[in-house]
This record gives sequence, structure tokens and C-alpha cells, in this order.
Amino acid sequence: MLCSILKLSHRITDVFQEEITVETCIRCDGSSADSDRSDHCPFEWSRTRGTLKEAGIGRGSVAVDRLLRDKQRRMKLKKQVTVCGGAIFCVAVFSLYLMLDRVQHDPARRQSAGNFPRSQISVLQNRIEQLEQLLEENHQIISHIKDSVLELTDTGAISPSGHLPFRSANGSWVLPFDGRPTFLSVKPLDCQFALGRRSQTDLQMLDVYSLLSFDNVDGGVWKQGFEITYEPNEWDDEPLQVFVVPHSHNDPGWIKTFDKYYNDQTQHIFNNMVVKLAEDPRRKFIWSEISFFAKWWESVDSLMPTLDQFIFLTPLILNGQLEMVTGGWVMTDEATAHYFAMIDQLIEGHQWLEKNLGVTPRSGWAVDPFGHSATMPYLLKRANISSMLIQRVHYSIKKHFSATRSLEFMWRQAWDIESGTDMFCHMMPFYSYDVPHTCGPDPKICCQFDFKRLPGSRVNCPWKVPPRAITDANVAERAAVLLDQYRKKSKLFRSKVLLVPLGDDFRYDKALEWDQQYFNYQKLFDYMNSHPEMHVKAQFATLTDYFNAVYKANGVAPGTRPPDYPVLSGDFFAYADREDHYWSGYYTSRAEILYSLAVAHARRAGLEGRYPLSDYSLLTDARRNIGLFQHHDAITGTAKEAVVIDYGNRLLRSLVGLKRVIINAAHFLVIKNKDIYRFYQTEPFLETRTLIELESSPRYLVLFNPVEQERLCVVTVLVNSARVRVLTEDGQTLPVQLSAQWVSAVEMSGEVYQASFMARLPALGLAVFHLYDSADSPMTLRSDTLLRIPGRGQSIRGLDPLPVRSQTSIRRKDDPQEVRVQIQFLTYGTRPSKDKSGAYLFLPDGNAKPYSQREAPIVRVVEGPLFAEVVAHYQHFQQTVRIHNVPGVDGLSLDITTMVDIRDQNNKELAMRLVTDIQSGDTFYTDLNSFQIQPRRFFQKLPLQANFYPMPAMAYIQDSQYRLTLHTAQALGVSSLASGQLEVILDRRLMQDDNRGLGQGLKDNKRTANRFRLLLERRSSSGRPSGSYARVTSMINKIIADILGDSQEEPVDSRPVSFPSLLGHMTSTILNHEVLALPVLPRKHGVPPMRTFAPLAGTVPCDFHLLNLRSIQSAQDAHSPSPYAALLLHRLGLDCGLEAQNPGFNCSTTQGQLSISGLFRGLDLQLLQPMSLSLMHSQPPLSNDSSINLEPMEISAYKLKLEILSDRAVIAVPTVVFSSVFLSLAGTANRFFIHLLIHLSLEFRTVCKYLKNYIRNWIYTQLQYVKLLAVLFSIPKALEATLESVSLLFELTRFFLFLYLYCGRFCLRLAAACFVFLFYFFL
Repeated sequence: MLCSILKLSHRITDVFQEEITVETCIRCDGSSADSDRSDHCPFEWSRTRGTLKEAGIGRGSVAVDRLLRDKQRRMKLKKQVTVCGGAIFCVAVFSLYLMLDRVQHDPARRQSAGNFPRSQISVLQNRIEQLEQLLEENHQIISHIKDSVLELTDTGAISPSGHLPFRSANGSWVLPFDGRPTFLSVKPLDCQFALGRRSQTDLQMLDVYSLLSFDNVDGGVWKQGFEITYEPNEWDDEPLQVFVVPHSHNDPGWIKTFDKYYNDQTQHIFNNMVVKLAEDPRRKFIWSEISFFAKWWESVDSLMPTLDQFIFLTPLILNGQLEMVTGGWVMTDEATAHYFAMIDQLIEGHQWLEKNLGVTPRSGWAVDPFGHSATMPYLLKRANISSMLIQRVHYSIKKHFSATRSLEFMWRQAWDIESGTDMFCHMMPFYSYDVPHTCGPDPKICCQFDFKRLPGSRVNCPWKVPPRAITDANVAERAAVLLDQYRKKSKLFRSKVLLVPLGDDFRYDKALEWDQQYFNYQKLFDYMNSHPEMHVKAQFATLTDYFNAVYKANGVAPGTRPPDYPVLSGDFFAYADREDHYWSGYYTSRAEILYSLAVAHARRAGLEGRYPLSDYSLLTDARRNIGLFQHHDAITGTAKEAVVIDYGNRLLRSLVGLKRVIINAAHFLVIKNKDIYRFYQTEPFLETRTLIELESSPRYLVLFNPVEQERLCVVTVLVNSARVRVLTEDGQTLPVQLSAQWVSAVEMSGEVYQASFMARLPALGLAVFHLYDSADSPMTLRSDTLLRIPGRGQSIRGLDPLPVRSQTSIRRKDDPQEVRVQIQFLTYGTRPSKDKSGAYLFLPDGNAKPYSQREAPIVRVVEGPLFAEVVAHYQHFQQTVRIHNVPGVDGLSLDITTMVDIRDQNNKELAMRLVTDIQSGDTFYTDLNSFQIQPRRFFQKLPLQANFYPMPAMAYIQDSQYRLTLHTAQALGVSSLASGQLEVILDRRLMQDDNRGLGQGLKDNKRTANRFRLLLERRSSSGRPSGSYARVTSMINKIIADILGDSQEEPVDSRPVSFPSLLGHMTSTILNHEVLALPVLPRKHGVPPMRTFAPLAGTVPCDFHLLNLRSIQSAQDAHSPSPYAALLLHRLGLDCGLEAQNPGFNCSTTQGQLSISGLFRGLDLQLLQPMSLSLMHSQPPLSNDSSINLEPMEISAYKLKLEILSDRAVIAVPTVVFSSVFLSLAGTANRFFIHLLIHLSLEFRTVCKYLKNYIRNWIYTQLQYVKLLAVLFSIPKALEATLESVSLLFELTRFFLFLYLYCGRFCLRLAAACFVFLFYFFL
């Protein structure tokens, strides 16, 4: 009956027509039908007509024939109308039932702009939006069914066994359907963000680049600027306020290692700071790198009590003499760092400050990162920092901003609709942050006021005019000279408040320098302040002192836009400090969630004493080392070789520690019976070795999925036997592709094999699989390998059971409907002149030259049911291109891996270029810190190196039809030097220094893997959904807009902003978050029972990214976690203008709403408190059953307290159920009773589904041992059919119960009559 209803509905909707009819008939009668027949599943009246004709009725009379035909036509029309009407009614009622069911569970929507009364029109609009969502889901499901059916009918693919992978008629591999249909449903309102109107900005960096000529004209004493003049009486009415900010920039590793810098210089800065600041309350100082400060605090703690430390430091902090600026663990790089790591190091620093000093940073300080990303002001804004300072910006941009007095601006995100992301930013105008380039435009004069350079010091002024100590005899002249520089610099800003940094790298490490700088400057300040005719007030200050003075002078609150100050959007890459010296070379110079969940489950299960909470120390150590690596000389590779080795050792130690944390957490979570859980340090339960030694008894494999969505992917492990067999936890045998493990380009291993299988993993969960060494493994299929070896000097070595075939050429198949993508490899040299490429600079000797080698590469082609790959071996690199034959995200892009080894090259840079026929023009797009997309343009007026930009996660080109995205697992430099091209620098080897302070070239290269995903997407027509659904949606929205009086023109995005598609976000996620394989170690007494751990009770909307579930440090013990955790969420911005693809899991959006209370399975939410991004500022807690709401692109943090349901709660559940049933029998809880029956029916359906899967698995795994195939097939098939019928019956029961609940008896009787009629009609 259900099959016939589907058939009629398919005919009504005219979507499938003939193809669906073919598939429906196959399912109706259980056998295949000839696709050429006009009617595959004939109705009863058709068979009756044939019977009448066979009996000879009507042959002798034309009138009788005509009468019969008329009667048949009338009967046919009548029955068709009746059936169609009944089907339409059923579909309508069933849609209403689904809609009401969904509405019942929808959380209340947030009102974004105040509290307005909800009129009937707004309620109608909400109902229509919900209906649109249901229609869209239905549209997506039907589309995917249609695509699957068309694929099967086109290929003629029918599995001979019904379960094994097989080759279709066209030669491609077809995998058996896993029985779990999925859909992708994005609400229309969630797509409006990418299309909506943006607020206007005064400065857009793409426009600024188009405007500037970048001509580098000599500006006189200010070489990169212009001459500055002023009128002496400009400050008569309002004196100039000068804030001199002493500082010391300490790199946590550059020329020396972190520890050596601390021992040699940094600890002395802190020791002198405590003494010298206390000598005079007018002295001020700022500090940025908390990693150094924490090390000093811990070392002092070992010498004196913590109370004594507070006695020394607290007055300095309370008096405002010492300020912690930014407060991150390091001054993070902003080009190549991932925003997760940027946030994590910020949290680590802020949490340390809060716990140890009670300090709250208010201002940001970034003087040394090599270019500045728009991501940083957003992160600081979310951390409740109100102002920031930047320094390393292209000198031409500084000159332009200085000329227009735009050096202070509100930095707004390009995607911001209003002004919620505005951050007040100060840009330093001159060449550097050292003393000669901070007091004014003339470095020759400013250097004379760097009193560390007094005669006799090791540091001199390059301009050959040394400083002079300030005395009573020269103070008037010296003050006038310095004030002249102050006034000239102030002319570049809009207020009469001036910032003058006073410091440099590792300054104030000697007590003498503290005295030299503070004593001499205080004499100058005292003289200036005591002479009113100079109209200046000068003082030492902190950074926040300066910003507060600017706000006060403009009459606005801190963090608020002063009147007439410009608004800017965009970023500041690429950075050039002089001439054409662009710092674009360093772009390519070199478990926490599981732990938090394990601790939460262990605490409330009474096993806190057994679980190794001491792992928190390993977690803290890893956080700090990874945070240290975000330093702008660490992740960029711009440090000495010894320092790079030190970073590597720290990261390796952290990696080993994190593996231990993950292993211990996974051990606890997968054990079925927690009572038998025991932790032994010397007997690990899991391992991270890559080779699994198989036996006849099962070896267990635990797979960890670190992403917040269910995952369908190909997992590859190394095994020691070709007779591998893989089973799921419930005993279902999985198809396995067995491939060779190659020890060289032409030789495969005889002891190690690659076993690949398709796994469906729970979100953020652990799945258990069984691996056997089985003599009979029908589901294990061998890969076919084709090897091409140039010349005759090499032979092919093949080992059974993986034979190798050889041929001299590979034939490529050209498809005119596909976008052609050609991968080229090229090399850049360096200039022959004095200035050459180095660790920082990219100074090529011209355009790239094609990579060439004497012999053709060795090429290997591997093909199998789960993946196919091509491997090409060149002299300096090895490239692997793989495509996965699995549904969902994993199978929608090309997997590209390039192993690079250029250690035998000198002054060479290897590049990979993608050449396509996409008409992208001069525009391309790169990501900023994997957080947002920044449009770029290729400018002919700029040198080649100026057109390269950082690519931490992705870059793409597009035209009106296609988008091609290159996703990367490592940060690289990228450009588009011509239309349809993308080019990335893979590795660099440079033999000389580039005169930027490092003192060495890049010669410590290693064999490096560069991993990519290449994703091609087709743009839908007009960038919007097409078809009848889109037309209906558009019409409904227009009607509602007319009713509400909000009819407007179509919004036009006039600003350069772009977003990845949902598929693009998912592809980047799976590339950067690999599945972790953890084999279980064999045990003498056997492995205890294990089960899959699925921590999420519900699904996370697929436009949400769970950044972290971070354990918070205990207030009493620094080496153990508290009961609280920090949940960090990011709602992604989506471009819905690209054709949607099935992601392989159920994916839907919720307009930014997420219920936290029901998110984690088995954990009760005790606290839900919104926090600032770095967890220092809290808001009032929300009710535990509240839904949180995030706007697109928003990152939010919440403090959670999760607990296992107590025993009393467990006892209370059946009590509540019994009480509810009793009350329902008394007639007072009918609705609850009906809901209870509904949920019971759902549970029964789950049991039916489990039994059905068990029967199906039993059929295909046990038949190989039994000869009576016919009997064994008939009995389980009958049971399976019976269970399916019972399952359907319960679904119909649930439907009727909901119908009665919401529509009453009339609708129930009407629907029942309709179903009875249809049942009678078809049966």
C-alpha cells in the first residue's frame, strides 16, 4: 500500500516521472522490471481489462467495444480522481502532523531588536517560515532520492549479491547502501546573511589598494612620508597631551630559545621593574607576553611566599603603574595562525592573569606581527578589550593614512551588518616601534632621546649624533627639540592627544637603563609642564591611559567611535617595510573535548578517584607550548635553527602528552561497565601505533571523531595480514579495500598492508570496530595497481596477493562537461643583486620557471571500491591525488598530498599552480586565520611578491558558474597571477639572510607533507534556490513583506565580502580534524566489553562549529580541573548560492538556535553562563533549559557545569512515568499519556530496526558456513518483512495519536476512513 501511495504521489508531483516509477515497481513486486515497458506495476483494472479481452467479449460489435472503452475511461478517470484526492489529503494531513510535531519542539525565537508585541501577522509569518522549512526538507529528500534512483537506472547497477561492492556497467565501483538516508536542509533565512545589505565604511582596504600608486617618493627626513609643518599657536586653546609609554618587546624565542631569553634578559627586566617602578609613582610600564611573566612568577614563588609577591606587585597594578596589554600567552602571529589557536593562547594568558593577579586587560598591543589580520580585532572585542594598537603596515598605506589623518579608526568586520564589531585602533605612523621611529618623523632627532644610547654604551645611533644626558643647562633646548617632534607627529592625528612608545626589543634588562630613561625623561616632562607657554602636558603613561584620554577629549565612552573618526574594513597584508621588500616569504617558512567529557562522566559516576585527573597537567603543558608556538617568530619559521629545534621538541613533548590524555579518556569512555574500570600507568589500554598485528581472535580498534557532526569517511589502518576482516560493534561485516604499503617508488612491503574501510562515526564520539585475521574474507577486495616506470633500468616487484601490472603510458579521459584543472609545478629563484630572498622576504628573480627533471616520473595508479589514487614520484617531491568513493563530504573533493624534499637545492622555492578555465579575472579569495574570507585582487602595478597573501585554510577562485576551492592543512603563501589560476608556495630553501635581524637563511629544511583538498562547486542560477519551491517561497515572502509594509528593493551587497559554502566549511573541517585510530592492546585475561561512545544526545546545527569544550583550572589546585568547562561555539557564515550536496549525514540549520541542556547525553546541565571569549567577564546565568542564539559569524563562550543524573533522578523517572499513567487513566493527563505512547512506539521502532539489522547481518555473515541457502533465506526474510510491517504499523499508530492530539476525533475519523479506503482499493 505504501509503495502505491508513493507511486501516485510521484506521478502527481511530476518530478520523477518514468525513473521513479521504475524504482517503485522494483520495490513493489520485489523483482526488477524491464525499463522499456510502458507500465511496470499495472493496476488491477488493467489486468481485468486484459482478462475480458482474452475471454472474447466485445470482438463482434464495434458499439460494444466503444461502450466498453468509454466505460473504462470513465472508470479510470473516476478512480484516478478519487485516488489522487485521497493521496493529496493524506499528504496534506501528514505534512500538518510533521509541522505540528516540529513546532512543538522548536525553542522560542529570539527577538533581535527589543520586545515587540507579537501580532497575528507575525505569528502567521512564523508559521509560514516553519512550513517553508518543512517544504525545503521534503524538497531536499526527494532530490537526493531522485539522484540515487537516476544513478542506479543510468548505470544499470544491480549488485549480484545485494551486499558486496561491485562494478557497474560503466566500470565504476558501486558501494552497497548503508540504509541510512540523509538530507541537507538550510533554512532560507540562514542564507540571507550572505546576501544582506552591509553597513558602509569610510575605508575599504581593497579600494585603498586600488587608489594608491605605491611609488615610494623620498619624503625627506621622514623617508617614507612627507614634510610636516604646523603653526606655533595651534595649541594655545587646547594644550597637547603627550603620553610616553615605556615598553619592552620580548620574543618568546627568536635568536635565542625561550628559556635562554628568560635566563639572560627577561627575568632581569621583571626584577628591575618591581624595584624601579616603586621608586616613583609617576613611572609607568606595560607588558604583553604572559608566557614570560608566568615563568618569572613561578620562579619567584619558589623563593618567596605568594603573599610577598602580591605585596610587591599589587600596589603597582592598583596604582596603574603596571599594565598588562592584550594579555595573551604570546603576541600571536596574525597571518598563518588558526583562530582556534589564537583564541586558546588568549584564554591561557587571561586565565593566568585572573587566577594569579586578578588583572583584566583593557587594551591590545601588537607591534611586531608581520601584517595584521581583521580577525584579531574581532577576537579582542569578544574578550571585552576596547582598544588596540598595530604597527607593521605597508609604508605606503601608513603614508596615505597619515596624509588623511586616518591613523586612528574604528576597525569593523567586513561582514558586520551594523557596528557591533567596531574596535578602536591606533596605527603607529613610522617605520618601526623603536625609539628613533616613535617620537616624531625625524629618526635622527628621536635617536638623540634614546638614553640607552648615551656615549659609552654598546648601542649607538646610526645617524652619528649621540644622545646627551639632560641637565639644567641643556633642558630648555632639549625640551624644545623634542616638543617639535611631538607637535609634528600630532599633526597626523585628529585629537590633541599623542602616544609616544618608549622601548624596543628586550629593553630595560639593566637597572642602568631604567635610570637613564626615566630620570632624563622626567626632567624633560617637568620642564615642559612647568612652562605654560609651551602648551604641552607630558607624562609617563600606560596604553589604556592614552586611549582613555582620547575618548575623554572626544566626549565618548571607551570603545565608542569618536565623532568624525573613519570606519575601516579589511586587513593589512602583505606587509612591506621599505622599497619592494615584501614580507610574504614567511607565509611558507616551515584532545581537549574528550578529556572534558571523560572528567564529567567520571566525577558524577563516583570514579573520580580512579580516573587520572593528573592528566590535566599534561593538558596545561600542551596548551602553553601550542600557545608559545603561535608567537610571530615561531609558527612563521623566522627563528634561528636552534630555536626552531626547541619549538619542535616542545611540540613533540606536547603531542606525546596529548596522546596519553586522549588514550586515557577514550579508555574510560568506551568501557561498557564502568565498575570494572581501572587505570594503570604501566599498562595502557590503547595505543597509537600504526601497525595492527591481527590474530584469529578479534583485535579491537577505537576511532575518535573530533568534529561535532556525524562522519562518514574512509579509514585506513596498517595491518600485518592480507586476510583482514572488519566488523562493526554489532557484528556487521564491512567492505575492506586492501592495498600495498610501498617502501619505495617501485617496491612494496611483504609484511605490511593498508586496510581501508568505510566507517560512520558519531559526532565527537568513539566507535568500536573488530579486526580479524580470517581465512575467508569475502568482503575484503584487493586494489588494482598500475605502475609506469620510465626506461628499462628498473624492475617491478610485486608480492601476492597484490599483483602489479605495468605499461608505458597512462590514458586520461577528457570530459567536456567538467572544469579542466591542470596541476603544474614551478620554481622561483632569488635576485642576483644585494637584496635577496630570506626567511622574511620574497624577492624572486622574475616569473616562475617550470619544474623539470631529466627522467619522466614514476607513476602508480591504484583503484579499488573505496578509493582510487594516482601517485607520481619526482626527484624533489611526490604527489598523490586520491578520490574517495563514498557518499557525503569525503567523496566530494580530491585529496592531494605533496611530499616535498628540496634539501639539495640552493636558493629555490617550489610552487604548485592550478590552471583552470574558470574566468576569475583579477579577483581571488583567501581566508583570514580560517575564520573569514578576504577578497583579493592581483595588481599589475605591484611587484609579483606583493600579490602573495597568507592562506591558513583555503583560497578560491570563481566565476558565474563555478567555484574552485583549494583547502589546505598547513598555512602557505598563495596568489592568483592570472585569470583561472591559483598558486601556492610549497617550500623554500634560501642560503642567505635578508637583513631583518635573523642573521641566517632558511637551510633547515625537512621532508615535508603538504595536504590539500580540491573542491569544485557549481553555482546555482542567480545564486539562489531554483525550482517551484523557490518560486513559492519568493511569492510568500513578497506577500508577507507587503502585509507588514516592509517592501524593499532586493538588497545589494556593495562591499567586498564572501563566504564559503556549507560544503566548503565541512571540507576544511575534515581536512584539519582527522580521525584518530586507537588500537586496543591485547590482554591476557581478555578485553572487557566495550561500546560506542556518542556524547551528543541531539544534533548540532551544521552551521555551528564547536571550537572547544575546555576544562577550567581548579581554584585550589593548579594541576587539576574544576567542575566547570568552557564551551566555545562559532556560527559559520554561509554562501547558499552554490548547489547543495548531500553531506552524508542529516544536516539542517536552526536560525542560530541551540539548546545546550539536551546536547550532551547522560549529563545534566547545572550551569549555563555566558562569558567573554577569554572567560574573564561573566554575564548573569541563563536558565538551564534556555536556548542560546548566535548570529552568523559570531563566536561565543559559555561556562558550563555538567553532571551525571543522580540516583534519585534515575529512581524518579519510572515514578513519574507511573504517576502519569495513573493520572491519564483518571482522565486528567490524556495528553501526556498519548505522548508516552508515542515515545514507546518510537522505542519499539528502534528495537525493530536493531533486530532487522541483526537479521540482515546474520544472513550475510553466516550463509558462508551453511549449505541450505533457500531455507535460511526464507526464514530470516520472512521475519524481516514481519518486523518491517510491525514497524510501519507503529509509525501509523504514532501518526494517528498525533492527529488525535492536535485535530480531535473528526480529523482522526476522516484520516482513518481515507486509509481504509486506500487499503481496500489497492488490496
